Amino acid sequence: MTIYEELKARGLIAQVTNEKEISEMINAGKATFYIGFDCTADSLTAGHFMALTLMKRLQQAGNRPIALIGGGTTMIGDPSGRSDMRKMLTKEDIDHNAECFKRQMEKFIEFGEGKAQMLNNADWLLGLNYVELLREVGACFSVNNMLRAECYKQRMEKGLSFLEFNYMIMQSYDFYYLYQHYGCNMQFGGDDQWSNMLGGTELIRRKLGRDAHAMTITLLTDSQGNKMGKTAGNAVWLDPNKTSPYDFYQYWRNVGDADVLKCIRMLTFLPLEQIDEMEHWEGAELNRAKEILAYELTSLVHGEEEANRAREAARGIFAGAGSTENMPSTELSEEDFTDGAIDILTILTKTGLAPSRGEARRLVQQGGVSANGEKVADISAKWSMDDCSSEDGIVIKKGKKIFHRVKLAK
Repeated sequence: MTIYEELKARGLIAQVTNEKEISEMINAGKATFYIGFDCTADSLTAGHFMALTLMKRLQQAGNRPIALIGGGTTMIGDPSGRSDMRKMLTKEDIDHNAECFKRQMEKFIEFGEGKAQMLNNADWLLGLNYVELLREVGACFSVNNMLRAECYKQRMEKGLSFLEFNYMIMQSYDFYYLYQHYGCNMQFGGDDQWSNMLGGTELIRRKLGRDAHAMTITLLTDSQGNKMGKTAGNAVWLDPNKTSPYDFYQYWRNVGDADVLKCIRMLTFLPLEQIDEMEHWEGAELNRAKEILAYELTSLVHGEEEANRAREAARGIFAGAGSTENMPSTELSEEDFTDGAIDILTILTKTGLAPSRGEARRLVQQGGVSANGEKVADISAKWSMDDCSSEDGIVIKKGKKIFHRVKLAK
């Protein structure tokens, strides 16, 4: 099986511009391709997994990745999939986020001379003279066609700023610039980026000739990718300081039955033959598949040691046995106690299990909280410092699958 056939067999490819040429170049290891990452936060999320693992697969097959940090396009903000305008970030925030991205990408991609490159589109976008840009490439874009693009159409009713309207032109210019200066002949992105990405392919052909070898591939993100990386309204980060290795493991351990094999195919590096054998797994075997998925992805991001610790902790907790050592935990100080006691609402907000006391109150009233195996029915339930000073402290359970330990700091 060729690498391109494997990408299709794993369910990764959604749309392509000229498949025969694309498959030949990828299979021969002659593709220089880029994927863009806008720096809207100081960590990549689980939603970036598909792009990161794709870059790793293609590099292993001899192709050259360009990880394009969107230091320039983040100044505008991509309207795709948005119902409102993104928060405007300062250049200092964007530069900081870009550095964080670099450190995380190095776990997946091998950078260096003759290997992968990491570039920042701020290096060419921020120095552009806007009038000269309009004269050079503005005539290549039809406003009518841009307004028909899905990324803009869905925003027209609520309002699309002129700032965001320029995003397609900036993204297209990226491909044009990379094609000319770095020999980049291929771009990958999410399926929701199809219209933006076609703009780049068309710009190259209009400026450099219809026979220019510029190709576009989008990934089949809507099966899991667009919803991937978010749970209960919160992002699942690759930074262990934002999402602990245990919580990261638990996120993947808890994917739906219908999604687990799709995720294993798309995101892990397990052989397809091994995955095919899982196709008929049911019941307890599906839980085993989820454990495999969680372990493989946690190992990729946080290393085998953390993956082993997370797996052992999860097994111990769900079996009602084992140590709480690797469970996510929060240390309480004496200042957290009032008259020597701490109430359940304070515990839930202090641990981050609830974003506010109002949400904490709702969780308790709906029967979604337990402490040391006992359901908490009273919103005024309290524990003393002595209770929190025991070896295991107090183990709080939210819903069926989220565990957290609180303990008085020594």
